[in-house]
Amino acid sequence: MRAIVAVDENWAIGREGGMLYDLPGDLRHFARMTRGKVLVMGRGTLNSLPGGKPLKDRVNLVMSRDPGLSVPGAQVLQSMAELESAIAEYPPEDVMLMGGETLYTQLLAHCDRAFVTRIQARAPGADRFFPNLDLLPAWRLVSCEPQPAENGLRYSFCAYENTSVTPI
Repeated sequence: MRAIVAVDENWAIGREGGMLYDLPGDLRHFARMTRGKVLVMGRGTLNSLPGGKPLKDRVNLVMSRDPGLSVPGAQVLQSMAELESAIAEYPPEDVMLMGGETLYTQLLAHCDRAFVTRIQARAPGADRFFPNLDLLPAWRLVSCEPQPAENGLRYSFCAYENTSVTPI
Protein backbone atom coordinates (compact mmCIF):
# COMPACT_ATOMS: atom_id res chain seq x y z
CA MET A 1 0.00 0.00 0.00
CA ARG A 2 1.07 3.57 -0.64
CA ALA A 3 -0.05 6.83 0.92
CA ILE A 4 -0.79 10.02 -0.99
CA VAL A 5 -1.28 13.35 0.74
CA ALA A 6 -0.80 17.12 0.52
CA VAL A 7 0.67 18.74 3.64
CA ASP A 8 1.73 22.19 4.71
CA GLU A 9 4.85 23.07 6.72
CA ASN A 10 3.15 21.81 9.92
CA TRP A 11 2.06 18.58 8.19
CA ALA A 12 -1.53 19.87 8.29
CA ILE A 13 -3.93 18.26 5.83
CA GLY A 14 -7.35 19.72 6.53
CA ARG A 15 -9.70 22.06 8.29
CA GLU A 16 -13.38 21.50 9.10
CA GLY A 17 -13.69 18.58 6.67
CA GLY A 18 -12.09 20.34 3.72
CA MET A 19 -8.78 20.78 1.98
CA LEU A 20 -6.44 23.57 3.01
CA TYR A 21 -5.29 24.84 -0.39
CA ASP A 22 -6.46 25.17 -3.98
CA LEU A 23 -3.65 23.84 -6.16
CA PRO A 24 -4.86 22.64 -9.59
CA GLY A 25 -1.42 21.17 -10.35
CA ASP A 26 -1.59 19.04 -7.21
CA LEU A 27 -5.10 17.84 -8.12
CA ARG A 28 -3.82 16.81 -11.57
CA HIS A 29 -0.89 15.04 -9.89
CA PHE A 30 -3.32 13.22 -7.57
CA ALA A 31 -5.45 12.15 -10.56
CA ARG A 32 -2.37 10.85 -12.45
CA MET A 33 -1.10 8.96 -9.41
CA THR A 34 -4.44 7.34 -8.54
CA ARG A 35 -6.28 6.72 -11.81
CA GLY A 36 -6.88 2.99 -12.24
CA LYS A 37 -5.83 2.30 -8.64
CA VAL A 38 -7.59 1.21 -5.45
CA LEU A 39 -8.32 4.11 -3.10
CA VAL A 40 -8.64 3.55 0.66
CA MET A 41 -10.36 6.38 2.50
CA GLY A 42 -12.44 7.19 5.53
CA ARG A 43 -15.97 8.47 5.39
CA GLY A 44 -14.90 12.05 6.08
CA THR A 45 -12.52 11.96 3.14
CA LEU A 46 -15.29 10.58 0.93
CA ASN A 47 -17.54 13.44 2.05
CA SER A 48 -14.82 15.96 1.10
CA LEU A 49 -14.72 14.72 -2.52
CA PRO A 50 -16.74 16.56 -5.19
CA GLY A 51 -20.40 15.82 -4.47
CA GLY A 52 -19.32 13.47 -1.66
CA LYS A 53 -19.11 10.73 -4.30
CA PRO A 54 -16.46 8.10 -5.09
CA LEU A 55 -13.87 9.01 -7.71
CA LYS A 56 -14.30 7.68 -11.24
CA ASP A 57 -11.88 5.23 -12.84
CA ARG A 58 -10.77 3.88 -9.47
CA VAL A 59 -11.85 1.21 -7.00
CA ASN A 60 -13.13 3.12 -3.95
CA LEU A 61 -12.91 1.47 -0.53
CA VAL A 62 -14.50 3.45 2.31
CA MET A 63 -13.73 2.58 5.92
CA SER A 64 -16.61 3.34 8.29
CA ARG A 65 -17.88 2.17 11.66
CA ASP A 66 -21.47 2.78 10.49
CA PRO A 67 -22.96 -0.67 9.73
CA GLY A 68 -25.78 0.92 7.73
CA LEU A 69 -23.61 3.02 5.44
CA SER A 70 -24.10 2.32 1.74
CA VAL A 71 -22.16 4.25 -0.89
CA PRO A 72 -23.08 3.70 -4.55
CA GLY A 73 -19.85 3.15 -6.49
CA ALA A 74 -17.82 2.18 -3.43
CA GLN A 75 -17.29 -0.79 -1.17
CA VAL A 76 -17.83 0.02 2.52
CA LEU A 77 -15.55 -1.79 4.98
CA GLN A 78 -15.88 -1.85 8.75
CA SER A 79 -12.69 -3.51 9.94
CA MET A 80 -9.01 -3.95 9.20
CA ALA A 81 -9.75 -7.63 8.46
CA GLU A 82 -12.25 -6.58 5.78
CA LEU A 83 -9.72 -4.11 4.36
CA GLU A 84 -7.01 -6.78 4.27
CA SER A 85 -9.35 -9.12 2.42
CA ALA A 86 -10.49 -6.41 -0.03
CA ILE A 87 -6.97 -5.37 -1.04
CA ALA A 88 -5.47 -8.89 -1.11
CA GLU A 89 -6.29 -9.33 -4.80
CA TYR A 90 -4.42 -6.17 -5.86
CA PRO A 91 -0.69 -5.52 -6.18
CA PRO A 92 0.42 -3.42 -3.16
CA GLU A 93 1.60 -0.60 -5.43
CA ASP A 94 -1.95 -0.24 -6.78
CA VAL A 95 -3.50 0.41 -3.35
CA MET A 96 -3.44 4.10 -2.38
CA LEU A 97 -4.28 5.36 1.11
CA MET A 98 -5.78 8.83 0.73
CA GLY A 99 -6.94 9.79 4.21
CA GLY A 100 -8.09 11.04 6.50
CA GLU A 101 -6.06 11.63 9.59
CA THR A 102 -7.29 8.55 11.50
CA LEU A 103 -6.61 6.13 8.64
CA TYR A 104 -3.21 7.66 7.94
CA THR A 105 -2.31 7.13 11.59
CA GLN A 106 -3.63 3.55 11.61
CA LEU A 107 -2.23 2.42 8.26
CA LEU A 108 0.94 4.41 7.59
CA ALA A 109 3.22 1.67 8.97
CA HIS A 110 1.73 -0.69 6.34
CA CYS A 111 2.68 1.63 3.45
CA ASP A 112 5.94 1.16 1.60
CA ARG A 113 5.88 4.65 0.05
CA ALA A 114 4.26 7.99 0.66
CA PHE A 115 3.73 10.53 -2.09
CA VAL A 116 3.66 13.87 -0.31
CA THR A 117 2.90 17.25 -1.82
CA ARG A 118 4.85 19.61 0.46
CA ILE A 119 3.26 23.08 0.43
CA GLN A 120 5.35 26.02 1.63
CA ALA A 121 2.68 27.62 3.82
CA ARG A 122 1.06 27.28 7.23
CA ALA A 123 -2.71 27.03 7.31
CA PRO A 124 -4.32 28.87 10.21
CA GLY A 125 -6.95 26.80 12.01
CA ALA A 126 -5.88 23.45 10.55
CA ASP A 127 -7.42 20.62 12.56
CA ARG A 128 -6.24 17.49 10.73
CA PHE A 129 -2.62 16.37 10.39
CA PHE A 130 -0.45 13.75 8.71
CA PRO A 131 2.41 12.18 10.71
CA ASN A 132 5.64 14.12 10.18
CA LEU A 133 7.67 11.63 8.14
CA ASP A 134 10.87 13.62 8.70
CA LEU A 135 10.66 12.63 12.39
CA LEU A 136 9.84 8.94 11.90
CA PRO A 137 13.00 6.75 11.86
CA ALA A 138 11.59 4.22 9.38
CA TRP A 139 10.84 6.84 6.74
CA ARG A 140 13.35 8.50 4.44
CA LEU A 141 12.97 11.14 1.75
CA VAL A 142 13.93 9.72 -1.65
CA SER A 143 12.96 12.56 -4.00
CA CYS A 144 11.51 16.05 -4.03
CA GLU A 145 10.60 17.93 -7.22
CA PRO A 146 9.71 21.64 -6.96
CA GLN A 147 6.66 22.68 -8.99
CA PRO A 148 5.69 26.05 -10.47
CA ALA A 149 3.94 28.28 -7.92
CA GLU A 150 0.14 28.40 -8.08
CA ASN A 151 -2.24 30.78 -6.33
CA GLY A 152 0.77 32.36 -4.61
CA LEU A 153 1.93 29.03 -3.17
CA ARG A 154 5.17 27.16 -3.76
CA TYR A 155 5.12 23.38 -3.44
CA SER A 156 7.01 20.20 -4.30
CA PHE A 157 6.10 16.63 -5.12
CA CYS A 158 8.09 14.44 -2.73
CA ALA A 159 8.41 10.70 -2.26
CA TYR A 160 9.26 8.95 0.99
CA GLU A 161 10.17 5.30 1.49
CA ASN A 162 9.34 3.18 4.53
CA THR A 163 12.36 1.03 5.39
CA SER A 164 10.37 -1.06 7.87
CA VAL A 165 6.96 -1.93 6.40
CA THR A 166 4.63 -3.83 8.74
CA PRO A 167 2.21 -6.32 7.11
CA ILE A 168 -1.49 -5.67 7.71
